[in-house]
Amino acid sequence: MDAQFYLQRIGYTGRLDGSAEALAGLQERHLQAVPYENLDILRGKPLSLEPENLYHKIVEQGRGGYCFELNALFGWLLRELGYDVTSCFARFWRDETDLPPKRRHHVLLVKAGDSRYLCDVGVGGVVPRRPLLLQEGLEQPQGSECYRLDRDAEFGWFLMERKDGQWSRLFSFTEEPQLAKDFLMASFWCEHAPESIFRTVKMLAIQTEEGRNTIADGEFRLFRKDGVQAFKPGNESEYTEALKTYFGIVLNDELSK
Repeated sequence: MDAQFYLQRIGYTGRLDGSAEALAGLQERHLQAVPYENLDILRGKPLSLEPENLYHKIVEQGRGGYCFELNALFGWLLRELGYDVTSCFARFWRDETDLPPKRRHHVLLVKAGDSRYLCDVGVGGVVPRRPLLLQEGLEQPQGSECYRLDRDAEFGWFLMERKDGQWSRLFSFTEEPQLAKDFLMASFWCEHAPESIFRTVKMLAIQTEEGRNTIADGEFRLFRKDGVQAFKPGNESEYTEALKTYFGIVLNDELSK
């Protein structure tokens, strides 16, 4: 495992001084280089959360993953670069109409200088592109988006997002440090539970400088400032080419099975 090769994979060429500015650059580049995707789950290929296997898949093979893969490996990189990183469990609230049944999201708390930040490169939907200062009630705009961290007596921290002038919950998390093995059961559930959405819906997303690219219902959607371009590939060859063009994923024989 080579941190410098990882930096090349995400295209980061900025300074590496342990600062909040460098941390923000690393997160932005990661979100624009490494896609969120669940292709292995859909193909029944078992996931591994071992660092060496994650490095092989994401860095050497140029693939992506979901939160338990992406934030685990990004946390490794940040530690290699000298950051103090704590892995935490989160409960996803976005699009939920009731109390989410379980915690199934991995997030990172990272210390830079004298401050701590929430970092997350493992969400397929709209998500902060830059780390968020862990400070209660502070509105933190990022382009056309705005986020805030609230405290709750029962659920810990709530990451809030502003939509149409209203604040809504994205996810909650507590500061209890988690070991790598603590995420195994939740990841196993996402892989194998019949009711897990990861087993039934193809989910791919990647940030771009202009917006983001996604796949929904077999349709490629390219979000840009001037609107959304949507299309469905006409055959397997067109799909493979679009996957490479818009997500950087090259389907090899093993993945195509």
